[in-house]
Amino acid sequence: MPTAAPSSPPTTLDDWPRASVLLVDDEQGMRNFLEKTLAPRVGDVKSAASAEEADALVRRQRFDLVILDISLPGKSGLEWLRELREQGYSGEVVLITAYADLDTAIEALRAGASDLILKPFRVTQILNAVKHGLDRTLLKRENWVLKHMISRPHEGFYGLVGDSPAMLELQRALQRAAPVASTVLLAGESGTGKELAAVALHRDSPRAKAPFVPVNCAGLAPERIESELFGHAQGAFPGATHGRDGLFWYAQGGTLFLDEIAELPLAQQSALLRVLEDHRIRPVGSEQQIPVDVRIVAATNRRLADEVAAGRFRKDLYYRLQVVEIGLPPLREHKEDIPALVAHFIATLAPQLGVEPIALSATELAYLQQYDWPGNVRELENVIERLVVTGRNDTVMRDDLPMEIKMQQGIGLRPKRERRRTVADDLYKKLVEDRESFWTVVYPLYMQREITRGNMRDLVRKGLEDARGNYKIVAKLFNMEQRDYKRFLNFLRKHDCQLPFKEYRQ
Repeated sequence: MPTAAPSSPPTTLDDWPRASVLLVDDEQGMRNFLEKTLAPRVGDVKSAASAEEADALVRRQRFDLVILDISLPGKSGLEWLRELREQGYSGEVVLITAYADLDTAIEALRAGASDLILKPFRVTQILNAVKHGLDRTLLKRENWVLKHMISRPHEGFYGLVGDSPAMLELQRALQRAAPVASTVLLAGESGTGKELAAVALHRDSPRAKAPFVPVNCAGLAPERIESELFGHAQGAFPGATHGRDGLFWYAQGGTLFLDEIAELPLAQQSALLRVLEDHRIRPVGSEQQIPVDVRIVAATNRRLADEVAAGRFRKDLYYRLQVVEIGLPPLREHKEDIPALVAHFIATLAPQLGVEPIALSATELAYLQQYDWPGNVRELENVIERLVVTGRNDTVMRDDLPMEIKMQQGIGLRPKRERRRTVADDLYKKLVEDRESFWTVVYPLYMQREITRGNMRDLVRKGLEDARGNYKIVAKLFNMEQRDYKRFLNFLRKHDCQLPFKEYRQ
């Protein structure tokens, strides 16, 4: 059934997103009219006189929206639409027809149409249908991106806190590189804030309104890397029951951040190089070549020149990525920023964890500034999070500092009587110090009866002691997602491992 379009389309060309539209109609006059109407608004409009011509076009290019006539010579529009959906096309399709009834409308919806417009139509009708369809397409993309973006407060220069000479020089380098389209390589030790620097480059660039898509190359399974980056067609490999867009497509118009780029296997390095050279991607199992407009920002904690010399990284890709190289300083080289970082982390973490902020005296801050921080800013954040969660006083005392910091300074190390380590001690270390998850380390052992109910109760007891009786903080200490809190409590109740929290309140 034809949809009722609003009476007036967007009034200015600025209201329209840049997009690609395919027109499929056997009437030359209709194609000319639609192309003339839409091209100034969306930018890229292609046309075809038949389903066969349209099929050839979608194999070469990815379209955000298709306008499709039902009555075509040879294969009908509905037939081709079903094939298009089976191939994994997820964009919007606006059907146009001179003849429509309820049965046609139902068949169109079942085939995967998002709108149906009767000929002859008013310009406002087609403009509104196209605009709303493009808005839905872009909204899907933005929703995906928002789920995967990091969330950081925008203190300092887009979250890069500190005003030391090293940090000010970093900010200047990012500001110089942000406006240009060149590929950027961020080099620095683990934990120095390379993702924040990539976000700063994106948000200070002309692409700021488009998506920022972060990708951890080390976290991608080798056999699925190209599928994740470039997408795949239906049936491209076992389990690919539907086609899917890749991360390059989600980053269209914006920035793709490739973290830990040195972990990318050589075969996938070649595929990435091809994309950087011709700005097109080919989904796995497809003949379609999709143009992409994406800025690449890569990051590594290794010296890529050494990786090239060792034969683990392609020299030509290295030179492509190294158009602009920016180094991030380790925390030991700008320790004067530690007080500002500590204040930032306390102000950020306390509300997130639902606890009162803590304070560090000048003496304790001095101890933190004397430590070398091999894990850099990330290690400092983890230490502050631990202090926020486990601190028993409003002000952090020397005894509250982590052992590694006290050992470097030789403070607070009073001789203690040796005590045999228990199973709970070892598990607690894995959770709190090694930051492993309760569900992957403890839960399987208990369910397989490799640890006892007593071990589990001892572990919970240690958590409650450090969390001052707050089970939500225990769940955080045990590295659970917020949504797992009720599951954790239900598990403890079911297995008689839940202890009275009031005994541990101080």
